[in-house]
Amino acid sequence: MSETGTEQCETCNSKGSSACDTCSSKAGAGQKDQRQSEQQARIESNLGKIRNRIAIVSGKGGVGKSTVTAGIAYNLARKGYRVGILDADVSGPNIPHLLDVEYKKMTGTKEGLIPVLAAGGIKIASVESLIDSCDSPVVWRGPMRSSLINQFLADVQWGELDFLLVDLPPGTGDEPLSVMQMIPLTGLIIVSTPSNLSILDVSKIINMAKALNVRVMGVVENMAYFECPGCHEKVFPFGEGTVEKLARRYGLSVIGQLPLDPLNSGKDVITSGESPAVRMTAAVTDEIQKLL
Repeated sequence: MSETGTEQCETCNSKGSSACDTCSSKAGAGQKDQRQSEQQARIESNLGKIRNRIAIVSGKGGVGKSTVTAGIAYNLARKGYRVGILDADVSGPNIPHLLDVEYKKMTGTKEGLIPVLAAGGIKIASVESLIDSCDSPVVWRGPMRSSLINQFLADVQWGELDFLLVDLPPGTGDEPLSVMQMIPLTGLIIVSTPSNLSILDVSKIINMAKALNVRVMGVVENMAYFECPGCHEKVFPFGEGTVEKLARRYGLSVIGQLPLDPLNSGKDVITSGESPAVRMTAAVTDEIQKLL
């Protein structure tokens, strides 16, 4: 104790102050670095048990990205693979609805978070499985959303998986950036409609992936056409060949062309192998397996 009755820190120049702000700041930064290091170690341990890590992304919302993700997951599970889905679309989590597990909640143990189990043994980690109800908004800024994704990667008990599918939010924001930087991805699947605006935004996703050295496995064209119920002629309401032209421009392949089918209206929940999303993404799943 000094003559003034205050503790002094012998390791800094802040003699005589009642609290050493410099040392407190250093201690806080050190603890934060240690927590981040421990989290990174848990992430690496978790990812080491997963053979293939594939992210599904789109340039715009409303193109059916989550439906494609759920369909691919179910098709892989039907083939006997161990599958998990990380629902990284924090503001618009749809995976629990699509796989009919909205009523299930994730639970925590001392080992970590237990994912929700869907049909086919698909493991799901989603913010919707943590909040009170499916219509509760998640009003978080970017850093909080990225932090949640890191926690899912570190603390969810995925176990041994053949495939982890990451359903990313549309665009090139915080969550896609975090996932592409944090996870050594096997590849990226891009979902687009043939509309000009969707095509424009897909170009940005492709260039982002190139900048981060992430492999783009291919493009899925959704809502490409519908078949006339009378003459069975294919009609292309948003234009024909636009996604193919985009893919060729960047040296990519279109690995699936999915139709609009009015008979599928209101049937987005996957309950069996006969669900429309499963049937339509079966060929896409086969193409992904070939690429691997």
